[in-house]
Amino acid sequence: MGVNDYNCTPFVELDRDSWSRLAESTPLPLTSDDVTRLAGLGERIDLKEVAEVYLPLSRLLNLYVGGKGQLHQATQTFLSPLSEDSGGKNSHGAKRTPFVIGVAGSVAVGKSTTARLLRELLARWPDTPRVELLTTDGFLYSNAELERRGLMGRKGFPESYDRRALLRFVSAVKSGAREVRAPVYSHLTYDIVPGAEIVVRQPDVLIVEGLNVLQPARPRLDGRQGLAVSDFFDFSLYVDAKTPDVRNWYIDRFLSLRTGAFANPESFFHRFSSLSDEEAVNLASEIWASINEPNLVENVLPTRGRATLVLTKGPQHDVRRMLLRKL
Repeated sequence: MGVNDYNCTPFVELDRDSWSRLAESTPLPLTSDDVTRLAGLGERIDLKEVAEVYLPLSRLLNLYVGGKGQLHQATQTFLSPLSEDSGGKNSHGAKRTPFVIGVAGSVAVGKSTTARLLRELLARWPDTPRVELLTTDGFLYSNAELERRGLMGRKGFPESYDRRALLRFVSAVKSGAREVRAPVYSHLTYDIVPGAEIVVRQPDVLIVEGLNVLQPARPRLDGRQGLAVSDFFDFSLYVDAKTPDVRNWYIDRFLSLRTGAFANPESFFHRFSSLSDEEAVNLASEIWASINEPNLVENVLPTRGRATLVLTKGPQHDVRRMLLRKL
């Protein structure tokens, strides 16, 4: 019997209809106004999509969180003789640490909206009321530092992030630190906000969203394998779509921003607000071809197979297929 006689994929594949039935009896806690508030610019998402795609996902994640809690309790039971031997002085009965979820995908694919929806939905489950969301944009080097390193034209590529600082942050959260701080990024100024911080205090769930969060560890100079942020994830999600579709969404979003964020005189991209449609399309196409597509092909897309769950979108931005990693 040859390899081709087996189902060798590590994923269970589900279509949207099958997936939606997995949470039919679960009430939807969001309204149309909630969805409008959470949706990213240019995304076509409604309550039906939330009910059929994201509500079942929140139920699955709730089950994973519960399973992790049971594993934690089993581990504490296993370690309990050590605490008894030391008169209860050892820290083997440590508090359960946050459940960490990674959300990855291309620019303009909708991963930020996915992360925001998950935060809102998971916070409605009774055993995960405290859900925090962190975007890795805050760990980009400042524009001044990117200029110094000659990386301004590669913003968003792995080398444009302070990966050590991001790793320290997620490691501290996962270790149960009482309070962990992260820098803040402004999409208006296209730069790190000096002195601003996000403070995370022992949440039930932490969602980490970013382009490169599923990248494996890089080999160290001494030849040993280092740590990656994804090593601390309990569950990971990749938002997928065909590259030509993502390109179209990126260009559409760029056009919409001319009368939105770009119109603000304080915006880093204010100079683009007066472009004609043709000029804006040409510029967006150039940025996509020189920065975003190479980053997607070289760095982001190769991490898709490392995800626990892949959500695949069609040309209209609607999720059509799910690949769930087998356990």
